Parts: sequence; C-alpha cells; structure tokens
Amino acid sequence: MADSPSAPTEESNGSPRVEKGWGALKKHAIENKVNMALWATRISTVLFTIGYLIPVFGNPYNAYYKALMSSAATSALRLHQRVPGVQLNTRFLELLLVEDSCHYLLYSSIFLYVAPVTLVLVPVFLFAVMHSASYSLTLLDILGQNSVWQARLLISIVEFQSRTILRLCAFCEIIILPLTIILVFTGRAGLLTPFIYYQFLWMRLSSMRNPNTRNIFREIRNALSSAAVSPSMPRILKSLINALLRVTQHMVPVQAPQQ
Repeated sequence: MADSPSAPTEESNGSPRVEKGWGALKKHAIENKVNMALWATRISTVLFTIGYLIPVFGNPYNAYYKALMSSAATSALRLHQRVPGVQLNTRFLELLLVEDSCHYLLYSSIFLYVAPVTLVLVPVFLFAVMHSASYSLTLLDILGQNSVWQARLLISIVEFQSRTILRLCAFCEIIILPLTIILVFTGRAGLLTPFIYYQFLWMRLSSMRNPNTRNIFREIRNALSSAAVSPSMPRILKSLINALLRVTQHMVPVQAPQQ
C-alpha cells in the first residue's frame, strides 16, 4: 500500500525524513497552541499598528487601541509561559515583576487610557515584528524549504537588524517618560500616568534579561554630561542639563543584575 502524502517517509540512507507541508503545519499548531497564539497576537499587533499609521481600513483610533490590546495579550501569554503557576506569596510577585513580559503588560495597560500617541506604538510594534519574524521562520521551515522566499528574505533582514531594533525600543522607552509629562499638561493623559510610567521605566532599567534600556540610558547621561561641560553650551541649558542629571542619577542600578 502506498504511503499517504502527509506521512513521514525514510530517505535512501535509512534516516527519517522530516514531515513537511500543510499537514505538518496543522500538527505543529495543535501541539504548540500557546506559541501559535503568541505568533497570532504579535502579527495582530503589527497589522493594527499599520492600520493606525495607514488608515485605509476602518477607524485608525480603534486600530491604535487594538494594537495595544494585542500587545497586552502577547505579554499575558508570555508571562504565563515564564511563570506558569499562580501563587499568592511575595516570592511569586517578585518573579512576576522581573519578567520583561510583565513590564510590557503594564506598558500596554498604561496607554490604553491615554490619548493616541504614535511613539507609544513603536516599541510594541518593533518587538512584535522581531519575535513574529523569528517564529515565522519556524513555520516556513515546516511548510518546506522553498516556501515563500520573499518572506524569508524579509525575516533575515529583521534578524540581522535585531540589535538595532532592541536599542531603538530602549531609546523609545526612555524618551516616552518626559513625553508623558507633556501629555498631562496638554490634557491627553491623567495625572498618575507619569508616575506609573516611571515605575515601568525603573523595571526596564533593572531588567535582568534585557540590558539595552540600561545601556542606552547611561549613554544618554554620558552624552548630556559631555554637553554640559562644553564651553559653547549656553548657561541656561547647562543648568537644565545638570538639573536633569541630578534627578536621574539614582535611576540606574549601581551594578546590573546578573544574567
């Protein structure tokens, strides 16, 4: 009897051939429901962000908040993977708060109640692109080696630029803090928004898995320090920079947490 098309076969040397095609993709989806859900929510974040920036279909403001909700769903699923068992104790809370996914669950929740600001979507969009691209490559491998070479090319570009993407996300996380203060004065955010966002930024600076925010923050402070001692710097700007440096000098941990 002939083998069915979806059944795994053996090569001439006797080693098993990995199953490919839509049947294999369906099997993978069934066996990896959470990973597939993460991929779907990340793709949704990307599509909704594009829908906000290019308002061709529907209301762009709805797309903006749907992008944040998709990002929140991604963070919740990832947090479930990282810390699966819910426990009502201090140790569990400590484990929860050091996770990057917990940080971005808070981030998405903060801006669900703030007027749309394009810069806010940049980190969630870039993270969604980077992580969905990585898993998309896995799915393309399951479909077959020659499947959609154009998509493989785009994924390779994203992966090649991953360090730049992470640094850009970190830079956005930092400059959004003063932006939240401006939003308060323009009536687009509540009074508590900067204080809650400060807690988010503090968690990012203390992150054990992602040192990019901490590194970019130090680079910005070093650049400002150099600018403050420049003879050509006007005195009023020098005073403002020094005041800013004093305010932020205790924000970065003295020693970065061990990986």
